[in-house]
Amino acid sequence: MLRRLAVLIALALAAFAAACAVTTEAPAKKRPNLLVVVTDDQRWDSLGCVGDARLRTPNLDALAADGVRFDNAFVTTAICAASRASILTGQYEGTHGFTFGTPPLADAHVAISYPTLLKDAGYRTGFVGKFGITTAKGAPARMFDVFEPIGGPPAGKLGPDGALRHRCDHTADRALAFLDGCSEDQPWCLSVSFHEPHAADGDPRQYVWPSAFDQLYEDVVFAPPATMDPAFFQALPEFLRTSESRVRFGWRFDEPAKYQRMVRGYHRLIAAVDANVGRLRDALRQRGMADDTVIVFTSDNGYFLGERGFADKWYAYEPSIRVPLLVVDPRAPRSRRGARCAAMALNVDLAPTLLALAGLVASPAQQGASLLPLLAGEQPTGWRRSFFYEHRFVHARIPRSEGLRTERFTYLRWIDRAPVVEELYDHVADFDQTRDLAGDPGLAATLADLRAQCDRGRAAYAPQASR
Repeated sequence: MLRRLAVLIALALAAFAAACAVTTEAPAKKRPNLLVVVTDDQRWDSLGCVGDARLRTPNLDALAADGVRFDNAFVTTAICAASRASILTGQYEGTHGFTFGTPPLADAHVAISYPTLLKDAGYRTGFVGKFGITTAKGAPARMFDVFEPIGGPPAGKLGPDGALRHRCDHTADRALAFLDGCSEDQPWCLSVSFHEPHAADGDPRQYVWPSAFDQLYEDVVFAPPATMDPAFFQALPEFLRTSESRVRFGWRFDEPAKYQRMVRGYHRLIAAVDANVGRLRDALRQRGMADDTVIVFTSDNGYFLGERGFADKWYAYEPSIRVPLLVVDPRAPRSRRGARCAAMALNVDLAPTLLALAGLVASPAQQGASLLPLLAGEQPTGWRRSFFYEHRFVHARIPRSEGLRTERFTYLRWIDRAPVVEELYDHVADFDQTRDLAGDPGLAATLADLRAQCDRGRAAYAPQASR
């Protein structure tokens, strides 16, 4: 109780200090507009430019060609509620304390969120799409001048012409309406949060795409991952074989024809997002805003497409935690167009990065780091080479976990097992993470070191969860 009180007091002081320090570092320079696009459940390898040329994502590929693509971008918690709060605040789940089933995101965390600090600094701020965060009454107005959360089923959104629109298209419609209200006299930050390609969990179709994409990928055969082999799944611990990930695997991937139908649907939804990203970029050009607008594109977490016999996310394996991250700054030199960055970038880095782009000093309560040096092609001394992972949502069939991912190893522990169950993978030699090395005597010292680093991460980033 005393620890939690101390954390809240520190946050309040940091928020006050940040509010007092909302001044531009270079007031004479025009501040850029900021367009932040976040998708839901999109894997890092779901873009044509990443490797599978069959994937039709021309507009996202164009973002990568015009800006910087981060090859090693990750989330610190792979679930939408906690990750979206981390994107807003620049804080780990254990610090902001929000996920499904918790109290609303506290006002002290709202106060140091990037939209609040940008709004306080004179930006016009907007949000459209899936918010996914519960806040106290009045908090959205504190963060956003325009706040349009969009929920409900994928189809059946009423458009301005009275026709029904798919939710993905409707989200872009509302984003364009926000742009209509912007002026050259005031910089703006618009956060566009697509529900797609998240499955419609209660719908047997699972993936419900706009009809314009009915034929896309109809002739494409997607190869199931090697770890979808039943023998691999049967070797997993019983608590994973009966987890929610396996339940949802049965909804989507347990038969060959179903697998093809579902994976095609997943990628059709990404194609729908891609088309709407194209609409947004066209609108920026038509309104004369393209040269003054920085675009950030990412997702709230990755996704299992059958790996390990799983669906969805939640766990610290690569398909679940690795996400796309593209940043286009039209003011950057031509040499940075199409650049790729291998340094580790995290969802908690986005808030301090957006503030830095606006010339603002990040709140000391934010735990991420600005990506501006990496965007400029620099190699900052002391940049992270590992990060702490946590998943604290309490659910009967989603085991809680935490771990540490380094440039070579993934250490994972299931914290509700007695005794705690540990896993260790060398993802450089074994990217699919098929060989658990936790019991390898030759790596005992490595395991002990990673265990200790994970303990320090828990103490630093998850004080509410420390035992």
